[in-house]
Amino acid sequence: MRDVSASTPESGDEQDWRLKAELQLEPEALAGTLRSLLARLRPSPREPDVLGELASAVPADAVLTHDGRLLFVYANTLETLRAARAAIEGVLRRDGVSAAVAVAHWEQELDEWVQVEPPLGAEQRAALAGRRRDAAEPETRTLVANVGRMVKDEFEQSMRSWAERIGVECEVLEHPHLLSSQVAFTVTGPKGLIDEFARGLRAEELATIRTETAVMGSPL
Repeated sequence: MRDVSASTPESGDEQDWRLKAELQLEPEALAGTLRSLLARLRPSPREPDVLGELASAVPADAVLTHDGRLLFVYANTLETLRAARAAIEGVLRRDGVSAAVAVAHWEQELDEWVQVEPPLGAEQRAALAGRRRDAAEPETRTLVANVGRMVKDEFEQSMRSWAERIGVECEVLEHPHLLSSQVAFTVTGPKGLIDEFARGLRAEELATIRTETAVMGSPL
């Protein structure tokens, strides 16, 4: 049986911490500065001597990317992110570039990034508390997946195990349909956890479809 958690955001391989730095640059200087910054944080094999000591300060498991004037860093832990932040801010200071930096943590129950540094203002904290209350409110939702008859039992058991693991109630209803079965899962629990179950359901459905397609296409 596959472990559904391996295909969902709860997996330990996920980058749960994010740094966002908005560079204060004129448009004409943006591209060149970003290239220089990223080159020094992640020097290419052809330029191993470009601030190598600075590159070593950025943990290898920190993922850097950018979108225009926004620079993003993703990491598994806050400690890793802070190490990357220190390296980045050192480069920015050296280049005389200002940036508005914010650190956020991914909250599975809310399905969103929640800022932790700098601290949220009173109004933002109140809005966040409201979203958390809404996410904790219990509800019942019916979700449907298409799965081949030969793997239906395994599929159902996998989703029952996933429901038990994340703490929601799950009832399975079956609807035969031609050569496949349409399985309906009636799930009850906090909205955020039901959203998490739904993501796991979709991931498992796609994985099952890929497996069945590979088996059907096999000459054996």
